Amino acid sequence: MLNLAQRMILGCVVLAGLVAWLAIAAHPALAASGKAALGWIVLAAVIVVEIATVYLVLRPVRTLARDARRIAQGNLEHPVEWSSRDDFGVIASELSRIAMRLRELRDSEAGRKQMEFQLSDAVLQSIFEPIIVTDAKGHVLKLNQAAAELLGKSPTDRMALSTAPGGEKILSAIRDAVSMRKAVAAEGEASMLPMRIGNQERSYRLRTTPMRDSEGRLLGTVTTLEDVTVLQDTDRFKTQFIAVAGRKLRDPLLRLRRGLYALGQGFGGELQPLQAELVATVSSESEELDDLMSDLIEVAELDTGKREFKLEQLHPREFLIEARDRFCDEAAQKNVRIEVNAYADLAAVSADRRALRTILDNLLSNALRYTPPEGEIQLTAEEIKNFVQFTVRDTGRGIETERLGTIFDRFNAFSEKGTGMGLALVRRLVESLGGQIAVESRLGHGATFRFTLPVTVVLEVRHPVEVG
Repeated sequence: MLNLAQRMILGCVVLAGLVAWLAIAAHPALAASGKAALGWIVLAAVIVVEIATVYLVLRPVRTLARDARRIAQGNLEHPVEWSSRDDFGVIASELSRIAMRLRELRDSEAGRKQMEFQLSDAVLQSIFEPIIVTDAKGHVLKLNQAAAELLGKSPTDRMALSTAPGGEKILSAIRDAVSMRKAVAAEGEASMLPMRIGNQERSYRLRTTPMRDSEGRLLGTVTTLEDVTVLQDTDRFKTQFIAVAGRKLRDPLLRLRRGLYALGQGFGGELQPLQAELVATVSSESEELDDLMSDLIEVAELDTGKREFKLEQLHPREFLIEARDRFCDEAAQKNVRIEVNAYADLAAVSADRRALRTILDNLLSNALRYTPPEGEIQLTAEEIKNFVQFTVRDTGRGIETERLGTIFDRFNAFSEKGTGMGLALVRRLVESLGGQIAVESRLGHGATFRFTLPVTVVLEVRHPVEVG
C-alpha cells in the first residue's frame, strides 16, 4: 500500500500525463491556428504547479513526521514550531501539548521515585540494628549508619564484607540464602557473630533474607545483625543457675528416693495397703522429678560447653536392639509391639554412647507414651550418603500441625505427663554430634522422628607388599 507522499506524487504524475496527452492531441489544431507554442506553455505550467504542490504539501508533512518521531524516541524537549493556523498548525500545536504533558508526567514520576528513594533510605538509616544490603554475589549495595560503624567501612564500599571482621560468616549466610532461596535465621551458636566495639564484646545474631522484584527475580539479600548480647548473658545466667540448682537438688532427691524404696520394701515395718499405695505414688513422682533434673543438668552442660563427648564406632542395628530391649517390659504391659528394621552391615556411626542412648530413650519413651494398645513402634536405620538416618515411627495420636514448628523447644511437653525438656535435649545432642533431626506427623496418623549421625571415617591403610 502506498503512503501519502507516494499517492500524491502518483496523482500529480497522472495529471501531468493527462495534460501532456491533451497538449499532444490538440497540437495539430493549435499549429493550424498558429498557436502551437501555447500547448507547450500550458504543459510546462501544469508541471511547475504540480511540483510546487508536491513540495508545499509534502514538506510540512515530513517535518511533522520528523518531530513526532523525535518525541516518540523520548526527546520531549524537542520544539514543534508552526507559524500558520491551518490544519498542519493544529497538528503541530497538539504535538507540542502532548510533549509537554509527557514531560510533566516524566518529571512528576521521577520526583515521586526520588521521594520514595529518600524515604526508604531514611527508614534504613533510622533502624537501630545494623542492616547490610548486598547483591546475589555478596557485594555491598547499601549499609545503614549502624552497620557502617560496626564494620568500620564506608557505606559505598562494595567489598566491605570481604575484609570486615566477621565478614566471612555474613557472606556464608548470604550464599545460603541465595542458594536455598529462603530466609536464613539460625538460632544456635553457628548464627552468632561476636564483634568487639571499643572495649566491649557484643554478640549479634545473623538473619539473612533474599530480595525479589515484583516478578520474583532475585535481586540480592538483606542481612540484619540483631544485638543479642543482653539476651545471651541472661540465657547464660539462667543456664548456670539451672546447672547449679540441678546439682544441689540432685542429692536430696536421691536420698528421698532411697528412703521411699526402703519404705516400699518394708525395711521400716509392714505397710498398710493405703500406706503402700501412697509410697508407690510418691516414688513414681520422684522418679519423674529425677528424670527432669537429669534433663536439666544435661542441657545445662551442653549450653555451657561442659559436656564432653567420647566418640566411638557404634553399630546402628545393635544400638536399636538394645533400645528396644530396655523398653520391652513396658511395651508388653501396654501390648505395644516394637520392631527393629536395620541391616546388620550398616556403616558404623561416630557418636557418644551415652548421648545416643539418651536420644533413643527419649524418642522411644515419647512414642510408647502416646501409642495406644495394639499399636506398633518401628525403629529403623538406613545409610544415606555419609550419614546414617535413624527413624522412630509410632501409630499414636500424632501431633497438631501448629505445634510441629516448636516441638523441639524447651518446656514444650506433649502433655502434662512430660517434662518438656526431652525433645529439646534430643535436638541439642543430635546437633552436637554433627547430625540433624526432623519430625513428620498428622493428627490421628502417628508421628515419625528422623535424625542423622555421621558415619565413621575409615582411613585406608596401605601395607607394603614385598616384591620378588
